[in-house]
Amino acid sequence: MSTLVSPSAQPLSNLEDWDDFLEGRYKEGKSDAEFRQYDATANPGVAEFYRLNHENQTLGYVLEKEKQYFALNRGEKSVWEAAEYLNTLVDDSDPDTDLTQLEHLLQTSEAIRRDGHPRWMVLTGFIHDLGKCLCLYGEPQWGVVGDTFPVGCAWSDQIVFPEYFAGNPDAHVPEYQTKYGIYEPNCGLENVHMSFGHDGYIAEVMKPYLPDEALYMLRFHSFYAWHRHGAYGYLTNEKDRAMLEWVNKFNPYDLYSKGHTKPDVKALMPYYTDLFAEFLPARLRW
Repeated sequence: MSTLVSPSAQPLSNLEDWDDFLEGRYKEGKSDAEFRQYDATANPGVAEFYRLNHENQTLGYVLEKEKQYFALNRGEKSVWEAAEYLNTLVDDSDPDTDLTQLEHLLQTSEAIRRDGHPRWMVLTGFIHDLGKCLCLYGEPQWGVVGDTFPVGCAWSDQIVFPEYFAGNPDAHVPEYQTKYGIYEPNCGLENVHMSFGHDGYIAEVMKPYLPDEALYMLRFHSFYAWHRHGAYGYLTNEKDRAMLEWVNKFNPYDLYSKGHTKPDVKALMPYYTDLFAEFLPARLRW
């Protein structure tokens, strides 16, 4: 895999580009050889995104962002208000879709609903990307989306573009470059600091209200090195292994529910208003 990025390469510029990349990269049936085509030559924008992500997601950075955002001190919003807020991220210059973020959320949750999954999982489908509002708080794309991974221990070679970790300052901290790093064997993923992004943020928002299965879907749906490639098993415990089934059950809806047919938001609002009220307070801390 190439380690060079063109000087003119720009990181992914909007969330629609990111969703398209994920769907293509993890399409079911792709071989490992096909996956490895995602190198700096074939995908300079993706490579530049991951260079920034891997060089900047240090343990110190993650701890700082957890302190900044996990206190949930950015005011209160209802789920509908949060979804409308996220709608302002739509890029009008994107030629491939005119769907809003809200409509994408409904595509995911409606696909889960059609397949007869529990109501809490339908809710999880709707809210799973609401944490991308971090972009509206001023956070860079590389600190909001992308594959997630543990920090404070050695990086797995199953993380996409692992070569870019060479530029991460934690590469020079011996304690962080051991198998377990700052953690204990089989400590459980709930005790591991993951690279910061929308996954962990929305899981914190929803922690008081949803079952563990839902919280695992939220917190770890971008942890592909674990749920797709089997890495970091030595940090997992019995609960993680039980929850893995649910993360894998959710993942196809996250990746493959995107379409061009607009959901009828007005017609669906009564169902979702009732669903939100079943599990959540009228307003949540963000």
